[in-house]
Amino acid sequence: MENPVSLDKTVTIEDLMRKIDAIDKRYDVDKIMRAYKLADEAHEGQMRSSGEKYISHPLAVASILLDYCMDTDTICAALLHDVVEDTETTLDEVKKQFGADVALMVDGVTKIGQVPLNTKEEQQAENIRKILMAMSKDIRVIIIKLADRLHNMRTLYARPPEKQRKTSLETMNFYAHIAHRLGMSDVKEEMESIAIHYLDPYGCKEIERLLDVHKEERDTFIDHITERIQSRIMDIKPAPSIEGRVKSIYSIYKKMYLKNKPFDEIYDIYAVRIIVQSVIECYNVLGVIHDLFSPMPYRFKDYIATPKPNRYQSLHTTVIGKEGIPFEVQIRTQEMHNTAQYGIAAHWKYKAGLKGGVAGERRFDWIRQLLERQQEADDVEQITDAIKNDLSQDEVFVFSPKGDVFALPNGSNVIDFAYAIHTEIGNKMTGAKVGGRMVQLDYQIKTGDIIEIFTSGSPNYGPNRNWLEIAKTTEAKAKIRSWFKKERREENIVCGREELEREFKRNNIPNSPELLEDAAKRARLGSVDDLYAAIGYGGVSMSKIIQRIKEAQLRAQKEHAPLPSTEEITEATNRRSQQKGIVVEGVDNCLIKFAQCCNPLPGDPIIGFVTRGFGVSIHKQDCINVINNMDSPENKDRWLKASWAGVEDETYRTTIDIIAEQKSTVIADITAAIAMNHIPMHELNMHRLKNGNTNLVVTIEIAGVEQLANLMLRIKKIPGVISAERTGKQ
Repeated sequence: MENPVSLDKTVTIEDLMRKIDAIDKRYDVDKIMRAYKLADEAHEGQMRSSGEKYISHPLAVASILLDYCMDTDTICAALLHDVVEDTETTLDEVKKQFGADVALMVDGVTKIGQVPLNTKEEQQAENIRKILMAMSKDIRVIIIKLADRLHNMRTLYARPPEKQRKTSLETMNFYAHIAHRLGMSDVKEEMESIAIHYLDPYGCKEIERLLDVHKEERDTFIDHITERIQSRIMDIKPAPSIEGRVKSIYSIYKKMYLKNKPFDEIYDIYAVRIIVQSVIECYNVLGVIHDLFSPMPYRFKDYIATPKPNRYQSLHTTVIGKEGIPFEVQIRTQEMHNTAQYGIAAHWKYKAGLKGGVAGERRFDWIRQLLERQQEADDVEQITDAIKNDLSQDEVFVFSPKGDVFALPNGSNVIDFAYAIHTEIGNKMTGAKVGGRMVQLDYQIKTGDIIEIFTSGSPNYGPNRNWLEIAKTTEAKAKIRSWFKKERREENIVCGREELEREFKRNNIPNSPELLEDAAKRARLGSVDDLYAAIGYGGVSMSKIIQRIKEAQLRAQKEHAPLPSTEEITEATNRRSQQKGIVVEGVDNCLIKFAQCCNPLPGDPIIGFVTRGFGVSIHKQDCINVINNMDSPENKDRWLKASWAGVEDETYRTTIDIIAEQKSTVIADITAAIAMNHIPMHELNMHRLKNGNTNLVVTIEIAGVEQLANLMLRIKKIPGVISAERTGKQ
């Protein structure tokens, strides 16, 4: 894959010194040079995947941070951020030579670097907790880490494809959200733009093609509207800054592929940004814009009066001119623009900096709240959900009757609003009015709603248990659980015991004291009563409890069921196992699973392989893994004869890869062919190819190869279909 970004030349220490000299800010150059020399010596002999000396990476990270005018200690920490992890240099040496602040930042970045984010939920929640802890001690830690990740993304072209995809996904799911929360929009947008090129290169190429079709007309259009605006506001002194641009590829990608909008229906591909000197001028210019162009209904947002949680402020309006092309106009002051571009880093670029951690900064309440919820939560799933929701959701802005503004995640309801006001307001809520009329508790609030909450004066009144199902925000759910946890322990124990006993009976699990104690231990609870209580107030997920118990039982069975020897297999040749429609000669009552490398279907010639601890894996006989491993000495005796049996009522998932011409009816014809054969379709993905054709990947549920062959024959006869093949075919 070609490199999706234009890279600057390798940064040298001379480049870094020139950039420092050009910044109107005093730096301790001697300290920075000492940090560079230590890093250069420590990384001697180490190389990056691109073939450059490793020191080029710390220098590039430091250079990115200088764009934000970060302070001397931050630049030193950037130069040293990998020495403790990747060399023999110790943290004590760093502290002794450069001070406690630099050592704290290096330690924080090192710990973040050791955190794998692509792990199962239990580990991921603990890993992200470490990142949040590092951020809470000194916010500069995560700013360094974001610069580190940004440079790694810029040089991701040198990594293997699987590493490119993994790093890009991790960046999209976590680091881009952190950059957004810190208001660092330029970092967020660059990370997303690079990542999406690796995650969906064909989709990005299609958007680039659509943008390039009318590039000349587009540039002319942007120049024309900026000139019209300029001529109308030229009397404002000092003169406003006007910039026309096209939205980022990822911004367009989200609307085309995630919101399923055609390119022609995306109304804000073009954008004009106007920067003035005062808030009054913002609203005056807005009036001029609405006089020059026709505003589109419901497309105006006032983020000056109601700033986003990351302190973003601007006026947004979408208008349309006589050309018939809609475009977005953003109007803000210079200070608002600085905050929008650089976020928290604007403190260093335009002010004296922000010392230490997050104390006293309301914009970092979300960090403290996440940490507090992790301490209170009894179930890892709650922690993971809280992190995902708090980092990724868009906000709606609503008002109390007194005019106070509250920002809540999109999809919130009046219960979430009540708890956002105050915990006691939520606990005592009896009803709510929106816009002067009574609404249900599950009413989904919208930006601009004025909400009045009614409460009970009874000291014994509290929330209802079903509110846990209605509430959407993790904050509201945590407060509801906390009330039941403190106020209704005995009731919780009774409810939890009854619920767990029902689930045990339903899943044929013995209700033994040992099993209950093990379940409590696995849920990190002190006693069985604590387990009952946690289930009763919703502190733990019942499905997780049952799943963990079943996994523990399965592991115990496997520990007492060693891999069968060659002699045992030979003696048992007359015994047969029939699971999932499979007959395996030589094994009785074993776990059967289908290999994902070839996805066998009834009718395919198959063979079984005895795995270590996971039963028998069924492969197609022509699977590449079978061909490559059949004759290896260590695996030779683990292959077993297998065949299909009793599969009349069984169905299996398989995937078809289709190449078709770009026609408006071809997709409808393909889906109609699948539906007419009464075949369930689980997933359909589509991409435009470079040659203009369309690639469709369809996952269906099929009874066997005969039914699949009939369907494939029908699809191939559809006009415009070039080829149709079953994936996984070797």
